Amino acid sequence: MKRLFSSSCSKLASLSHHPVYSLSELANKIKPFFNSSCTIFCSSFSSFHSRILRLNPFWIQLHYFVVLSVVGFLALKYSKPKTAPAFTPKDLDLFFTSVSATTVSSMATIEMEVFSNTQLVILTFLMFVGGEVFTSFLGLLFKASKSNIGEENRVVSANPDSENSHTQTELGLFLNNPQILDENPNTSLESGIKSLGNVYLKHNSIRFLGHVVLCYLLIFHIGGSTLISLYILLVPSARQVLKQKGLQVQIFSVFATVTTFTNCGFIPTNENMAVFNKNSGLLLLLIPLVLFGNTLYGPCLRLMIWVLEMVTKREEFGYLLKNYGELGYDHLLSGMNCLCLAATVFGFILVQFLLFCSLEWNSEALSGLNSYQKVVGSLFEVVNSRHSGEYVVDLSLLCPAILVVFIVMM
Repeated sequence: MKRLFSSSCSKLASLSHHPVYSLSELANKIKPFFNSSCTIFCSSFSSFHSRILRLNPFWIQLHYFVVLSVVGFLALKYSKPKTAPAFTPKDLDLFFTSVSATTVSSMATIEMEVFSNTQLVILTFLMFVGGEVFTSFLGLLFKASKSNIGEENRVVSANPDSENSHTQTELGLFLNNPQILDENPNTSLESGIKSLGNVYLKHNSIRFLGHVVLCYLLIFHIGGSTLISLYILLVPSARQVLKQKGLQVQIFSVFATVTTFTNCGFIPTNENMAVFNKNSGLLLLLIPLVLFGNTLYGPCLRLMIWVLEMVTKREEFGYLLKNYGELGYDHLLSGMNCLCLAATVFGFILVQFLLFCSLEWNSEALSGLNSYQKVVGSLFEVVNSRHSGEYVVDLSLLCPAILVVFIVMM
């Protein structure tokens, strides 16, 4: 007992020699290590980010679609289809479907009803991130990062709290910006700062344009899927079709919205939209999505920016409307081009609609439909002939003249 007591006392005595730190002292000791780690991480990330920005946009897009296609294939492969284990698609067919969804080409070697709800969600994601509007939004983010003039050329005063730090920053930006100096070697400081202000305005306008495009995406996808869900819940015939196909209302609504807006044309039924040929309300909800996600995107985007400029009076929106050609965003058009494009779109639709109704009104393709359903079905068919390729009639039953019209329009 004495030995045990003496050994315990000796251990306690040895422990008493170790210093005991308070929380504030420990924080002060850890702080330098934490700051150095953050500095190393930030510098590494900044170096990687700058290298990415120097890459050719073509290679970035190529890697983007290849990676998406491979990831989509793996996700489809390791998620069970609806028909398993009786039928399991081949790997090549799954990869083909993944590439088709990513590039929104709507080519399929597998019946759509083979895919489970999980796989439909995967295809929805691939179509969304591969759509033209979303990829153009990513291009704007890339352009905004690349034109971040303060990232590498920013000169900050040693004392960040000094009153002259902002002036020194602007002066350093001007002196280190070769784009401004190369235009006119005798540029005065006044005109240089003015040019710098224009560069800032352009950079902010690109960021604002990215926000507008993102809002455009969210409005049409959230609004479209919500309206389609409400329609299916309120119309028993449409709800019965989904029940027979084993499809969930929410998944079908989001899938139909994304595939129509991106003009992919995939529909999670083997008959495409022909099974809904009598649901005219659903077809009318999809028609605007077809147009606003494709040919009318440019005019609608300019109209949206014009409304925002009128409401907010922000200088950036005015810059977007006046200097659309300097931003390098191909979908932002002039007012006259938007009017001409919209007139062309509606003109082609009108010509197709009149020809389709005159030649197919009493044909077998539209048999079983009343007059209202024929009008809506014909409008849906001619709108999709130039865009997503969704259909409500059997194309093999159409007369050769209409097929020739569709060929010309495509």
